[in-house]
Amino acid sequence: MSSLPLLNLGYGNLVVSSRVVAVVAPQSAPMKRLREDAASRGKLVDATQGRRTRSIIVTDSDHVILSAINPETIAGRLDEVAEQLK
Repeated sequence: MSSLPLLNLGYGNLVVSSRVVAVVAPQSAPMKRLREDAASRGKLVDATQGRRTRSIIVTDSDHVILSAINPETIAGRLDEVAEQLK
């Protein structure tokens, strides 16, 4: 069985990189509604370890993951994972 490429979301939290659909900043009203909606549906995962939310990751399974890492940093890590797969 081959291992799936994991994306580091910070503080020991990982997600399968191929499942990530979007990485967005949390400040806008639509992103706040997205977070609240995911929480009400039981699809919110808080991976901030008690720190301030700096990015929101949306997956293809409709889960919403909160991270304390900046969106640009996560995007760079996604690029690194994609390069490793080539």
